[in-house]
Amino acid sequence: MTRSRTTLPTALALLAPLLPLTLVGTPAAAQDGPAGHPGRPAPLTLVNPGFEQDGVGWRFTAGTGVAANLPHGGRRLVYLDAGAGKKVSQTLTARGRGSYDVSAWIAAGGARGRFTARVNGTERAALDLPAEAAYRRRTLSRIALAPGDRLEIAFESGDGWLNADDLMLSPAAPADPRLSSSDPKIVEMFDWAKRKANSWVHLPGTRGPLNVDENNTGGSGTGTYGPSYWAGYANRSGYYSRDTAHQLSGAGVLGLHAENKAMLRTFAASATAEHKFYPVWALNFDNRNPLSIDYRSPSLFVREVPAPFELVQKAEEAYRWSGDRSYLTDPVLWDFYRHATGEFVDLHDGLKDNGAVKVAEGTGKGIFQGTASYNEQSDEPLAEAGDGIGAQYRAYTAMASLARAKRDGALAAAYDARARELKAYFNTVWSGTGSGADTIRGWTTDGRPVTGWGKENSWFMPLKQIMEPGPRREAYLDYIDRQASGDGRPDNIEALTYLPDTFFSNNRADTAWKWMQHVYDHKDAQHVNTAQGANGDYPEVSFSLVGQTVEGLLGVTPDAPERRLTTQSRLPSGMDWLKVEDLRVGRSGFSLRHDGKRRSVLENTSGSERWTWEARFPGTWSSITVNGVPVPVRTKVVDGTTYTYATPSVAPGRTAAVEVR
Repeated sequence: MTRSRTTLPTALALLAPLLPLTLVGTPAAAQDGPAGHPGRPAPLTLVNPGFEQDGVGWRFTAGTGVAANLPHGGRRLVYLDAGAGKKVSQTLTARGRGSYDVSAWIAAGGARGRFTARVNGTERAALDLPAEAAYRRRTLSRIALAPGDRLEIAFESGDGWLNADDLMLSPAAPADPRLSSSDPKIVEMFDWAKRKANSWVHLPGTRGPLNVDENNTGGSGTGTYGPSYWAGYANRSGYYSRDTAHQLSGAGVLGLHAENKAMLRTFAASATAEHKFYPVWALNFDNRNPLSIDYRSPSLFVREVPAPFELVQKAEEAYRWSGDRSYLTDPVLWDFYRHATGEFVDLHDGLKDNGAVKVAEGTGKGIFQGTASYNEQSDEPLAEAGDGIGAQYRAYTAMASLARAKRDGALAAAYDARARELKAYFNTVWSGTGSGADTIRGWTTDGRPVTGWGKENSWFMPLKQIMEPGPRREAYLDYIDRQASGDGRPDNIEALTYLPDTFFSNNRADTAWKWMQHVYDHKDAQHVNTAQGANGDYPEVSFSLVGQTVEGLLGVTPDAPERRLTTQSRLPSGMDWLKVEDLRVGRSGFSLRHDGKRRSVLENTSGSERWTWEARFPGTWSSITVNGVPVPVRTKVVDGTTYTYATPSVAPGRTAAVEVR
């Protein structure tokens, strides 16, 4: 037997029950599913990417082969023995024009191995592989192909054994924003994050396994994948509502609008009366079937109160990124918004008396019976939780925004009123006089208030801005930072990915940037779930860093339907300037640069539409100029912060510079 199959550490055997990304067979037309996208054959097909059909589709030199001892997923892997000159490859012929990413899970006993892509014999992308005994996901990015091009994907041997498994083809993201800065760390972080995030996108029309998880590594048959991306554990064949909600803004930055809408619509379609208007917790990549590990029957499936509300909020944000009016006109989506903010609340409000205000509740009995909070590590029997009520508030404000977009003023006013009433209730009954550790973050099923550290049900309250601005919220943000920095820090990296959002949304740029760096600096550490692999191979890490760079540091709030872009510099101390190019919003592209917190420059670089730019600067300034010309000083207060702002109109091909003094 070769060393490649005998010298891996015994502990690595824990990695065996992982997902077989076996995109096998001739691509078939996908059926019209809940996502509403007619199926098309995949334009590029990788044969036997999980090696479950032994060597079918691959070419092998001497010293290579298929083994069965320590696969990444499924039952088989490919190996190359140590020493130069060994190669395993497959050549595909492009049927159309496109650009693709190729990913594979790779482990190596020595350095100098290579993962390469050649087009018509010319190397287009390559990675020099380090010695890494544990499987890591490696990606060759943005390989452009024309009809008839021949793409060779190859593994080449190095100083030690090399194992590879579970390849995946992804369409290159429609948008490829580029970052530059006085701080090289953010450029490095963003470049890594956007490439990594794109590698999780599925090529629609590809055949793949369904219902794969750590207990069912072979899955239950195959299906045709629709527009989707990984949002959850990499050893499961599906995407999760919570992860999808948190990854959506990063996906929007990358132009993954088709994927965002398909996934949101599938969740929306699953929120039926039979499910008491809960969406299912996880779905297979076919955009049709619930993921079986989390769904046992219509009355027994994982459900968490914040999820339906977050999906409403994120649908409104997806509408603003894309400008796609089907978010308003599609009856499946619209009915979901109304049910989630109406009947769902009515059906799940019965344990605690909230007076005239309705608050959606969990059962206090665990995730398969309906839990109030995203914090699954707690055994507290919560009826109401801070993340649930915070998400409900933001769903109301999102619904009001969507109703205004439909020109339904009466409906918008009704949801504005619900949001105000819920926020007022929270800031009196929940808040009381407590501060920091004494702040109420939930209520038990027998009516007791819960204080102290609750992780998600703590930081979601300021994140969703249901907490009134002022000293009490500032004290609670201090408390969150202390707890997350100490013994209260969550073990799972995906929980920490919310902290930058929490602090950016409350104008604490230095703290938000600290947590972005923490997440990025721990990307190579082993995830607490051994089967998941490294932290950086959890999809939420890369997607959230992309979104936090653009929506957080650059302070971008898009409004494609109204052709309006709002920005605010949130550069942390020590970052003198930050610029993004080829930022796509709707049908237009932009370049945006912040110099400190007093000067911003926007260029309308592509598209045919004139945009209104609201350039905001925290504080009350004595003067503001547009392209060097003084304009009247205007101020507004948003969530307790006073901004000085200007609203120049920026035509295609034109640039505007706004500065305050």
